[in-house]
Amino acid sequence: MLPKTIFDVALWLTSFAGTGYAAFPIPAQGQHIRSPNRKTPSRSSYDYVIVGAGTSGLTVADRLSADGKSTVLVIENGKLVDSPSISQVYPGLGAMGPAWSYHINSVRQPNLNNRSSPVTVGKVVGGSSAINAMMTVRGTSEDYDRWGSFFGKDSPWSWEGLLPYFKKALSFSPPDDAVAKSVNITYDASYWGNSSSVHTSWPRFQWPALAAQYEAFRDIPGVDFPSDSGSGKAGVYWFPTFMDPVKIERSYARTGHFDPSSNRTNFELVTDSKVTKITLDGGVATGVSFEQRAENSTSIVTIEANKEVIVAAGAIHSPQLLQQSGIGPSVLLEAAGIEAVVDLPGVGQNFQDHPMVFASTVLQNFSVHPNPSDIYSNRSFSAWAQEVWKANKTGPYTLGVGNVAAWLGMPAIAPDTFEEIASKLEELDHATLLPDGTHPTVIAGYKAQMKNMAAAIRSPNTAFYNHVLSGGASTGAMAYLHPLSRGTVNINVTDPFGSEPLVDYRALTNPIDLDILVEILRFTKRYYFETRLRDLAPRQVQPPDSVNEPEDLKEFLRRNLNPSYFHPVGTCAMMPRELGGVVDENLKVYGLERLRVVDASIMPVLVGANTCQTTYAIAEKAADLIKADT
Repeated sequence: MLPKTIFDVALWLTSFAGTGYAAFPIPAQGQHIRSPNRKTPSRSSYDYVIVGAGTSGLTVADRLSADGKSTVLVIENGKLVDSPSISQVYPGLGAMGPAWSYHINSVRQPNLNNRSSPVTVGKVVGGSSAINAMMTVRGTSEDYDRWGSFFGKDSPWSWEGLLPYFKKALSFSPPDDAVAKSVNITYDASYWGNSSSVHTSWPRFQWPALAAQYEAFRDIPGVDFPSDSGSGKAGVYWFPTFMDPVKIERSYARTGHFDPSSNRTNFELVTDSKVTKITLDGGVATGVSFEQRAENSTSIVTIEANKEVIVAAGAIHSPQLLQQSGIGPSVLLEAAGIEAVVDLPGVGQNFQDHPMVFASTVLQNFSVHPNPSDIYSNRSFSAWAQEVWKANKTGPYTLGVGNVAAWLGMPAIAPDTFEEIASKLEELDHATLLPDGTHPTVIAGYKAQMKNMAAAIRSPNTAFYNHVLSGGASTGAMAYLHPLSRGTVNINVTDPFGSEPLVDYRALTNPIDLDILVEILRFTKRYYFETRLRDLAPRQVQPPDSVNEPEDLKEFLRRNLNPSYFHPVGTCAMMPRELGGVVDENLKVYGLERLRVVDASIMPVLVGANTCQTTYAIAEKAADLIKADT
């Protein structure tokens, strides 16, 4: 049964790994929450006005203000918060919950037995980088080449075009030699940089059984083992954690791009302030209007942008703001009583997220110690873990949700059926899979995507399957990395300014999603029952061992699938306008001047990875694009 709240989801996910994190939290270090920054902007105009102090917004603000001359204002709806729930790495999901997230639920999903699902996005300085699981993972080279392919072979949006920005975005620290040798961690520092204030590094401990769980994949034909998570290749590999290697704390957009720059006189942050409209004059973005909350009142403030307005509110709220400002599908805007300034049908369409499903298997003869359950069931081990943490910040309390996983393509997980699945996708009438009344340009874009995804299903280097290894006797959550269904994020036409947008995952509206998800379940069973792990007496718990036929597995998925792994993208897609695009290759909004979108909403197609590292790279590239225009 699925959890009902975001907080339950966090506990639900960690319970899959057998960790017991929630029951035995990290030793307390004291807690304080900084008073939110409510000051009024010091100027009436700034060179750049950025909406959203999240992963991308703070990155761009830091880079643009680094010259000491360009004035930058960042407007954030959340607060500036200091809390150990955010900073501590262990257990990896401590910050996920209602405190620093928007309280949004999706519309009910007919293909998921009419269930509604929580929509998790950060509402705090640092955005979702402040609350995510800190997994530092990139997609494959094909994921990024796919983006550019919609524009042509010479597009700068490609693996080669983005690799310098992946390097620029993070400072990489290698793992401790002894820990690396204990579980055979591999890495290649040539794929990483070392100049950023956002860090990625490694825990000072790993569960010893991870080495055997990693090696078990060698028993499956077609599985590769890239030397590094940043190589752009699908396979089974180790990956680092968004963690400061000295402090052993979460490293995120706030610590990397705001704290070191907050003393700049040309860089200002206003919190507790919700932008409700981009001001436009003759097709030019001239500034924004926002509601600034004080203790007992709310005032409306309008700020001018001398050079550009940069929308970085994320895949849920960037399309909402564009639509509130008269930029979006004209039919929708007219229904909401909003004058259509630019009829841009793709705004709020093309919504994607990584679905996940709980598929639990227990290894009944598992006897390796220490393992994750020992942190709460073995008093002596728990005491040792607390002791070494307090003494020198080492041991299991430096772990997040994990550092090794499988990211596999369809030929590896479904060698007997992937060709049939790709052919079925090609034969579908793709227009019928989108909402009634979808604009022809959006339909054309979806058709182009599905043609590309059929090729991706046939490729070993586009990952569809993700399984994070636990180092324990059980595991659970599997992520589906390239869903084919497309949802929407649109303003509520009955209350466009006073309510959250309507989020519709439109889960499983493309029937091929169920075919692929069935193969994900089958492959997971193969991993436990047809590799060396079979010697540990695996017992399938979820789905029940009796559920094996495709139609029965599909019914299980309808009852249990969660449409979100908290990676929303796509709603302001970077695609040609004739393919339903919202922004061009310079991230400029079509039909307007001095307005860009810079966040995960511009991804035309999901990457086969957690989205945070890619969002940093997008922001780094965007900062250079913006500076090149001045």
